[in-house]
Amino acid sequence: MVETKKILWMLKKDLIVLWRHKPRLMSIIIFPILMIALFGYGMGGTIENVPVVVVKQSDGPVTDATLNAIKDMSFYNVKDIIGDPQRGKEMVESGQVKAAIILPSDYEDLNSSNAKSVVTYVDSSDQMAAQTLIPTTQGLFNQISAQIGMKKLEALNSQSQAIQVQSQGVQSTSTLGAVNYQNIMNSINFQINKIYGDIKYIDFLVPAILAMTIMMGAMFSMGEALAGERERGELARLFMTPTSVATVVGGKIISKLTIETARAILLIFAAIVLFGITINGSMVLTILLLVLSALCFVGFGIMVSARVSTQEDYTQMVMPFTMPMMFVSGVFYPIETMPWIFQKIAYIFPLTYANDALRGVMLKGAGIGDVWLDIAVLGGFTLLFFALGVTRFNRDI
Repeated sequence: MVETKKILWMLKKDLIVLWRHKPRLMSIIIFPILMIALFGYGMGGTIENVPVVVVKQSDGPVTDATLNAIKDMSFYNVKDIIGDPQRGKEMVESGQVKAAIILPSDYEDLNSSNAKSVVTYVDSSDQMAAQTLIPTTQGLFNQISAQIGMKKLEALNSQSQAIQVQSQGVQSTSTLGAVNYQNIMNSINFQINKIYGDIKYIDFLVPAILAMTIMMGAMFSMGEALAGERERGELARLFMTPTSVATVVGGKIISKLTIETARAILLIFAAIVLFGITINGSMVLTILLLVLSALCFVGFGIMVSARVSTQEDYTQMVMPFTMPMMFVSGVFYPIETMPWIFQKIAYIFPLTYANDALRGVMLKGAGIGDVWLDIAVLGGFTLLFFALGVTRFNRDI
């Protein structure tokens, strides 16, 4: 027999407990709002504002019209318009833009019968962006090519009428009949240069999966390591001995770092064996980046667990950070697919820098000099998390 009064009493008791644990209550309210916002605005969007640079080597109405057409498309975010093709390629290689669209020096010469070669350098390491960027740019220049062809045909027709007027009463010897109209309409020869070759989606995904796995493992294991031990009273018994907070925190760091490093190495070899992943850069640098990432997320776990009393509180507080971080940090989709507000938020999460550095080393063969900024930011986050964790660590609760 169900006793309604006791059921209501248990409900009241659970609600009171929840009210007393404010972090858990706030997490329960905020987390679903964050998730619906991420799914609704982030994952359901289209790729826009892809950063590109345009290299123009001539001036005139055709160049201006092409630039205006590129700027008018929300797909592109024109970072700069320069005149040096090599500089444009270097901007792609350094990650400043996803593509460099290079207009040739004869782009304005409508009288030339030769097709103009428009070369586009694409950052193929960002496989998702490249897949959208190539057909979109090709479609744009097909339209421009057709428009240039129409102008050429109009010019030829005007020329033909002028010849007919001048040669009235005389049998025409015009060569217009020999004109290749197909060549006229194909006025632009569009070429794609994938800087890092053909990158498969699994190649794009694996570096981010490594970083995400390290993040999840480090952060959630800290819940058991500190909050769980505090809840079971193990920390209280430990602090009855002459043991400092720094010793406890240091021990947890070394313990978790050893486990996460072993996990990272295992993941790398599993990716190589199962998916044939090739690491174009240094294996040592890849492992060091994973270790630094693990250290950063262990620090985050210590910072959160410093003030909570139970493992459930820890989990509820960490979830609003881990899930949004996973979605907006470019694990599954490039950051450019996100609405602008999520693109800005992505750069306050350490996972973004871990992903960027690992993709740089594993896909582009980048060295430490190429990813120093990511390393510096990850190091800064790590120091901040540990400083907050140690200074705010409460040994009494």
